[in-house]
Amino acid sequence: MLSQNFMLEQDPLSLERIRSVLVRLEDTIIFDLIERAQFAHNPQMYIPAAFSELTELGFDGSWLEWFLKETETFHGRPDEYPFTSDLPPPVLKSLDFPKILYPNDINANPSILLFYTRVIVPRITKPASKHSNGIVGDEALEDGNYGSAATIDVEVLQAISKRVHYGKFVSESKFSADPAAFIPHIRKPNRQALEALITKPEVERKLLLRLRKKASIYAQEFNPDGDAIANSHANGTAKIDVDGVVELYENYIIPLTKEVEVDYLLRRLDGLTEEEIDRLAARHV
Repeated sequence: MLSQNFMLEQDPLSLERIRSVLVRLEDTIIFDLIERAQFAHNPQMYIPAAFSELTELGFDGSWLEWFLKETETFHGRPDEYPFTSDLPPPVLKSLDFPKILYPNDINANPSILLFYTRVIVPRITKPASKHSNGIVGDEALEDGNYGSAATIDVEVLQAISKRVHYGKFVSESKFSADPAAFIPHIRKPNRQALEALITKPEVERKLLLRLRKKASIYAQEFNPDGDAIANSHANGTAKIDVDGVVELYENYIIPLTKEVEVDYLLRRLDGLTEEEIDRLAARHV
């Protein structure tokens, strides 16, 4: 199994290595979504200034935004892409990772936070149990487990963010293998041509099939002997809506990853001289 550890002596831009990382992230995201689905939607968590306990502290954001801020403050400028700004310096000295990616400031987390809270959470969660007692409307979507739900939300968001931003490694790998194919479309910006160079429809098709199979297996309920309970999906006892997991990837994660990949490529020549660009275009791997 190939490692995510960049301190190990292996090619960090190997497409095989990148694929291995992305496949493992599928498991992380599915399991995190299953954990989140055990709680109600709790839409109040995502409304700015909805908690008086936070406004009294001078914080006007949402409960989830506060959780993200406190988590990332504790981590102190995480090596991954943060959801919040103005973070304190880390207590531990950052590792001296090898320079792999071209310098850039691309951060898709605002888009990730938006589609996660507005589309994904409502899609995968069920009404609180008190809904069965005749309560309707927004109150039926609240179970009060704000701390537990937000803790899992942070884990899901960080995993999705890592998966989306890993697209930069895909772009760098493909650019490094054949700079001449990309340079004309970067110099005369052509997003459509760049996306065509990095898109493999067959790979995406297999990804979605694999994801559906994994989600279908992980969503099953098991009896005490460890055997899968037949028809878990049909009788409503499945741990998560499998279609919702597939739609997350198909409609949000994959398109946003492509956007990050193309944005990265469009910045790939920034600051280079004409001579340096010409040398890149003449390079053969």
